Amino acid sequence: MGRTCTCGTLSLTYPRRTMGKITVDVKREVLRANDMLAEALRREWASRSMLVVNLLSSPGSGKTALLERTLEILKGRMRVAVLEGDIETDRDAERIRAKGVEAVQITTGGTCHLEANMVAKAWERISDRDWDILFIENVGNLICPAGFDLGEHLRVVLLSVPEGDDKPAKYPKAFRTARWMVLTKMDLLPFFDFSPERAVSEAKRLRPDIRVFRTSAKTGEGVEEWANALVEEYRKMYG
Repeated sequence: MGRTCTCGTLSLTYPRRTMGKITVDVKREVLRANDMLAEALRREWASRSMLVVNLLSSPGSGKTALLERTLEILKGRMRVAVLEGDIETDRDAERIRAKGVEAVQITTGGTCHLEANMVAKAWERISDRDWDILFIENVGNLICPAGFDLGEHLRVVLLSVPEGDDKPAKYPKAFRTARWMVLTKMDLLPFFDFSPERAVSEAKRLRPDIRVFRTSAKTGEGVEEWANALVEEYRKMYG
């Protein structure tokens, strides 16, 4: 299945020579169970006419800042909720709540990614389920989260200017499995050796049909285009 992780529950089932086939089989069962639950969540959300968006990125790439700006634009147009994944603290969730949007915190306590069972439990805690868009802000990490289906309809990977334009080449799975890529912190472009063209070229080499947005949460550049694209995606799915 091409998925590996050395944290959380899967650290107990990572292949070891001394355990042989038994360990590998247990790992496959864990991943199979995740995929089955993710598919059940996807069906439930589709039955409720919801667009679910899984946001992946490195730590500090600006997921929460982009969400804050996006929520301002979508206010009054789409009913939105957020599931916030973090290893510790609920600071990002509080930032979202300050925008008047329901946010449920998922604290992983050391696990470097979200899994479908974590998302399912958080979904049960949402007070109102009449949403148009549900954002899942994954734990900041470009490795492990790429291997876990959370039931999303749209996977988006963020890449900030300070990170460097070589991230798609270094972390290919995150960019190969994402339908959209958002370049963030474009206002910092004059201060970093970052080529948007090179970043996009590397991403398209991995996934030719990846859709790209260039944004700055600070200046607002490109955020409206991104937000409107989400509305278009919702309407494409549900009319």
